[in-house]
Amino acid sequence: MNTPDFSKLKALYINCTLKKSPTRSHTKLLMDASAAIMEKENVAVEHIRFVDHPVASGVQPDMREHGWEEDAWVEISKKVMEADILIIGTPIWLGEKSSQCQLLIERLYSMSGMTNEKGQYKFYGKVGGTIITGNEDGIKHCAMGILYSMQHVGYSIPPQADAGWIGEAGPGPSYGDDGRVGLDNDFTKRNTTFMTYNLLHLAHMLKTNNGYSAYGNSREQWDKGNKWGFENPEYR
Repeated sequence: MNTPDFSKLKALYINCTLKKSPTRSHTKLLMDASAAIMEKENVAVEHIRFVDHPVASGVQPDMREHGWEEDAWVEISKKVMEADILIIGTPIWLGEKSSQCQLLIERLYSMSGMTNEKGQYKFYGKVGGTIITGNEDGIKHCAMGILYSMQHVGYSIPPQADAGWIGEAGPGPSYGDDGRVGLDNDFTKRNTTFMTYNLLHLAHMLKTNNGYSAYGNSREQWDKGNKWGFENPEYR
């Protein structure tokens, strides 16, 4: 097998735990396992705990222009745009992703109308995945919503782009409790590894090819009148 060179890639892990630092986050522990693989492959990795930052609610790029005194998203979004890969981590509460995760998705959506130098939407050429932990069912349910939202705003989603761990139904230990819970779960380890490498492979392919061709998907060209066939009478 040829070994790809991933060293030019940047990955950003955003942990949407509800716990502020320095409280221990079980979600971060599993995210760290993925990040360790990235670092072994010489990828530049950065972590953000979303709840530690005063991110305003809303669907505009800078909510300070819409009545908020502070909006840390303005600075966080720069890191999002610098990264080739975005991994969103969340715990499960009442079968759903956390409120911080929903806030993050809404702020990503606030940038969905922006375009890149090709006139495509801003997140074209970037890759997304998700890591989920909890004590209740919901990994696939949460992943469906998160990954759909990411692809809707322009992220590319590779095969098997989610990984997670849940314990037995009901109250009980969380991932990494007692220094061992879930850490030796082969299913979780395998999915985390495959997810991480699939993110790397797709990001590498897109970066090598300078993202997607703008043929047929450029908002700039569409607004200038290039409808790629939709100007034909049969489409009117």
